[in-house]
Amino acid sequence: MSCLLKPEQTMVLKKFPKPRSNPPSLPLSPPPPTTTLPPPPSPPTTPPLPTHSLSHTTPTQSQLTHFLQTHLPPSPITPNHLLSFLKTHLHHHPKFTHLDLHVFRHAASLDAFRHHHSTFEWMARTLATTDRLDDLLPLLQFMVSNPCPCADGIFSCPRTEPIFLCAISSFCRVGRHDDALVCFDYMRKLIDGLPSVAVYNVLIHSYVKCGEHEKALGFYDGMIRDRVKPDVFTFNILINGYCRNSQFGLALEMFKEMRIKGCAPNVISFNTLIQGFFRERKFEEGIRMAFEMIELGCEFSTVTCDILIGGLCRVGRVSEACNLLIDFSRKGVMPKGFDCFGIIERLCKDGNTGRAVEVMDELWRKGNAPSLVACTTLIEGLRRLGKTEEAFMLMEKMLKESILPDSVTYNCLLRAMCDAGKATEANKLRLLSSSKGLDPDGMTYNILVYGYSREGRRKEGQTLVDEMLDRGFIPDIATYNRLVNGLSKGKKVEKFSFNAIMHYVFLLMSFPSSPRMEYGNGEGKGLGNDRGLTEYSFCPCITVSKHEGRR
Repeated sequence: MSCLLKPEQTMVLKKFPKPRSNPPSLPLSPPPPTTTLPPPPSPPTTPPLPTHSLSHTTPTQSQLTHFLQTHLPPSPITPNHLLSFLKTHLHHHPKFTHLDLHVFRHAASLDAFRHHHSTFEWMARTLATTDRLDDLLPLLQFMVSNPCPCADGIFSCPRTEPIFLCAISSFCRVGRHDDALVCFDYMRKLIDGLPSVAVYNVLIHSYVKCGEHEKALGFYDGMIRDRVKPDVFTFNILINGYCRNSQFGLALEMFKEMRIKGCAPNVISFNTLIQGFFRERKFEEGIRMAFEMIELGCEFSTVTCDILIGGLCRVGRVSEACNLLIDFSRKGVMPKGFDCFGIIERLCKDGNTGRAVEVMDELWRKGNAPSLVACTTLIEGLRRLGKTEEAFMLMEKMLKESILPDSVTYNCLLRAMCDAGKATEANKLRLLSSSKGLDPDGMTYNILVYGYSREGRRKEGQTLVDEMLDRGFIPDIATYNRLVNGLSKGKKVEKFSFNAIMHYVFLLMSFPSSPRMEYGNGEGKGLGNDRGLTEYSFCPCITVSKHEGRR
């Protein structure tokens, strides 16, 4: 940067084969966009710093001057020097990052400097990503009048089209189609030959997304006149546009034209048409197109299955959706990651859990493991219908596949198994879940202890109580006595409501200051009286105590 600071050094004026108009230095506030950059003033003997165009009252003027002197090289500036400075130093500076275009324009005013496609591309992408689109079009105009040195020969710069494609995409993203078309015209003047199909696709897609389907078709016609061959993305965009405008017949015609022109459809093409058939309530045609995909070797996506299965379920054709899903699974065309939750939920809602188990088993057997939500939904459906054995088998399979359920579903199933007199199987499930990383909580132990109490299995229950004590799930001696008394009474626990016990156990485990429960006809009451407890009886076998004076 010494060439910018030492007045005794002279600048060498380089003659370029193409005319160049230099923009003036950028003021502190961004200027309004102009169609052409005005010529710079006559250069002084010493090239000015970029800060000379800033207001002298700007508090950062001296800081910016020092920053430039520190980080720009002492030798004459090259495009690589400028690019490194902009990317590495200026772009990450908290105060000067917004002055990148100012420094860029100042560099263009130096007689010995000429911007390269690397600096043009970095500046264009930076303006696009920071939404400074009002400055983007003047930058491209400057690029047209001052092309990259790569274009001095016979061929144009190979990076010209990517630079303009970035700008066109940015303008289309915010719906500024007129500016995008101006960029398109600028690009055609600079590049060799015709634009690529990707540039046309960006504009066509933006028109369709904004609901301007006729303009999209007009631009497509211009693309054909320019003899630019459309690709599968072009046709997919237009097919989607027809479907959005409820012109499904024309969408099918475009699909036929696509195949006539030798363009093979992809999964997006089929998905769009299948969804169109389902919107027209032509379900058989949509299903036939799905089988046509299989014949052509086009793989299904999860969206394909969602359209087919979800569409049939929404109109009440659940049985047909199940058959279709099983057929796809047996043909080996089911995509990885498809979630059968929707159809499982619908079957459980209709009470058809047997069919839901059949569908899930078929998918699981073919390597399409269901999601946690689908498994939980089916377990709840089975439990509510009293099919505890099937729910237990599904939970066991989940755990073996390392699909860990949530604690609520898990405890509810254990509770249902204990109600059915299967406390031993419930405890085996607890051991399996613990080995897979699902640790039991206090509610789990309470459910199992009362399950053993109902069955009169005191020894197994006492083992669990001791384990609860070791793990800190028994807060005080009263709780311990209550659990032991329940085990000692054995099947007498069934005389009172098991639901009431579990309700109070939940309160006990959740709120340490809540009333304490005791069982029996007075046995063990003295254990708590020495701690200042007052007793309240809710039923002949349940005593609830709370601390005196506690509100």
